[in-house]
Amino acid sequence: MRFSLKQIEVFLATANCQNITQAAELLSMSQSAASESLKTLEKQFDIKLFDRVGKRLQLNDFGNQIRKQAERFMDQAHSLETSLLQHSNIGQLKVGATLSIGNYLAIQILSEFKSLHPDANATLEVANTTEISNKVENFELDIGLIEGEISHANLDVIPWKKDELVVFCAPDHPLASKHEIIDKDLTAAKWILREPGSGTRQAFDFALHGLLPELDIELELQHTEAIKRAVESGMGVGCLSRITLENAFKTGSLTPLAIPHRNFQRQFYIILHKEKYRSAGIESWLELCQKHF
Repeated sequence: MRFSLKQIEVFLATANCQNITQAAELLSMSQSAASESLKTLEKQFDIKLFDRVGKRLQLNDFGNQIRKQAERFMDQAHSLETSLLQHSNIGQLKVGATLSIGNYLAIQILSEFKSLHPDANATLEVANTTEISNKVENFELDIGLIEGEISHANLDVIPWKKDELVVFCAPDHPLASKHEIIDKDLTAAKWILREPGSGTRQAFDFALHGLLPELDIELELQHTEAIKRAVESGMGVGCLSRITLENAFKTGSLTPLAIPHRNFQRQFYIILHKEKYRSAGIESWLELCQKHF
């Protein structure tokens, strides 16, 4: 580009003041610097923008022709500067979430995000922990909300929200009437579980450490609703996040099982690539996540 923003500022200030000294004061410049800026602009394009009438500088016909263009150009430049300073342009935000979070928490956060930023292009992809982590690492997603614990040199893993897994069965299942479930009951049951690679399965395996080789795993499914339906039909017992089961427990279609000697507590995490620029969209999403802590 053969001209600078400062040259255009000097041109417009001079056009408004019709005096180079007053224009310089308006722009907090020396008179000589403002005069040199204007002269250089005219010399670069071999043009004259003003008629010199004594101490007054009056726009000539050509100066009048380009004045409106210059004003629009500076308006756009100031708007861009404001956006850069305030990081106000949300633009696109690509969020990934694991199934339990995606279907029961992230969709609510996405709704609030879109209300706050109606012009933003925000998307939500739902997959298991391994897939979401890989996509954040490869910059295919801007931010991830996951259930499983990971350790990766390229990712920031931020503890977010506490969660609890619950073992459950159909109301007419033999275990439903038991006050407390013991390990013998767990190994005798048929299990309907999430697939390996999911955060829910990782937490389940940790909670039932020592019993895993003895478990009778009937089905491994990728979707929480499919697991709930299978358990409701009497195919076995399941284990999912409490947030996915609250309505079913309220209606009585499923029954929680008490297993106090096993730890089913876990943590949800927010993950970002360490080299990812934290845009206004990412910062806004993080703020909404903290509201749902």
